Amino acid sequence: QVQLVESGGGLVQAGGSLRLSCAASGRTFSSYAMGWFRQAPGMERELVAAIGWSGGSTYYADSVKGGFSISRDNAKNTMYLQMNSLKPEDTAVYYCNAGKGPTIATILRNGGSNNYWGQGTQVTVSS
Repeated sequence: QVQLVESGGGLVQAGGSLRLSCAASGRTFSSYAMGWFRQAPGMERELVAAIGWSGGSTYYADSVKGGFSISRDNAKNTMYLQMNSLKPEDTAVYYCNAGKGPTIATILRNGGSNNYWGQGTQVTVSS
């Protein structure tokens, strides 16, 4: 089992920045890939970014490339999402997801549905 706790969400003006954190406990943190998903009201959940066990491989949705950066600190059992140049369309609940294997394929597969989830953190970007 893996327990995930997100933090860092909030209200920010368009063009601003936020950094989300996801603290993990349970299984050895460096043994699994992780990702960030988001869900806006009335919309399907979508994958934002994913990172492999070592941080050496990453994936970004086209909508966030160039603005968001995913990283992880295996010594601190924590994953991050640095979000810059935020837009109102980035408003959503952001969820941390932990895969059941070391590669980002475990995050991309089936929309992460068979993985571990955090409770989510709200990000609101005002225009």
